[in-house]
Amino acid sequence: MYSKTLLCLALSLATTPLLADTVWLKNGDRLTGEIKFFDGAKLLLKTEYGGAIALDWDQVATLDSDQELLIKESAVSGERAKSLQAAEPGKVVVANGEAPRTIELASIQQILKPKPLVEDLTWKGNLDAALDYKRGEADSDDYDIDLKTKARHGLWRHNAEAGYNRQYQDDVVSTDNWSAEYALDRFLDEHWFWQGRLEYKHDQIEELERQRTLGTGPGYQFWDNELGAFSVAGLLNRSDYRFADGQEESFYALSTKWDYNRYVVGKTVEVFSSGELGKPLANVADYTLDAEVGLRYKVTDWASLHMKAEKDLVSGAEGELDETHYSLGFGVGW
Repeated sequence: MYSKTLLCLALSLATTPLLADTVWLKNGDRLTGEIKFFDGAKLLLKTEYGGAIALDWDQVATLDSDQELLIKESAVSGERAKSLQAAEPGKVVVANGEAPRTIELASIQQILKPKPLVEDLTWKGNLDAALDYKRGEADSDDYDIDLKTKARHGLWRHNAEAGYNRQYQDDVVSTDNWSAEYALDRFLDEHWFWQGRLEYKHDQIEELERQRTLGTGPGYQFWDNELGAFSVAGLLNRSDYRFADGQEESFYALSTKWDYNRYVVGKTVEVFSSGELGKPLANVADYTLDAEVGLRYKVTDWASLHMKAEKDLVSGAEGELDETHYSLGFGVGW
């Protein structure tokens, strides 16, 4: 009798479909999977048959989900929905106990999985490490670690970066520098924001020993979703240079910063680039450039391989700097 009960339970579980979110498209197609994220123009649906699929929001007719999701109809506040229920085309029912309500899909700005403390917090980043050992007529060891992370809630976004690079040639240190940067963005609307940032660089080898920059200015976010992001900012900076001989220079400069990344091949490959091009308002230097460009291949959901090129240039200064660094390494992402 006991074995028959177990058999019946197993058969019932086998014939019961797993809970899944459902998206109906305007052309009549129906897709099932797990809703991961919506921000702006794309709804990301994770499926068992096609991986992560990015759907154009304007092609979605309605949707259904048993997940608890945060539905934001403005950039500041949102409503925690116990579930979503399909409605007539162009609408969805937000179910919250005894008071469900029907809203227009066009009114939704974001769909997120709520976080415990800050409901609409989104946090993402990468930690990359590269090690290069060469043994021959000239031995060299190169260590490179880079951290880049962003967190956003409401109208605020926090950006943090840090990096360390050390290189030996025949047991002699030829490169030894580190850098750190923090920027705070306050969004004025969906795209425009105002940024304030602080950056510090220190080099133990080069003649230009220290760079410290404080800047502020407007920026524009072209897009920022699960498939990537692209933003530019124009900044007025106050920079302080200190050279190895003890001399110091302080000056103002105008600069353009960019930050770009894009996932392709079903979010398996990421193309990324970031940097800053500056023009001092005094005769301290002709221009400055700090930039990187690279590719990242996701081995798993959190592990990746990357290759990138970095350029650090200060042209026309007393202590000119011109370094190009190539790296291939391993990283983790979240």
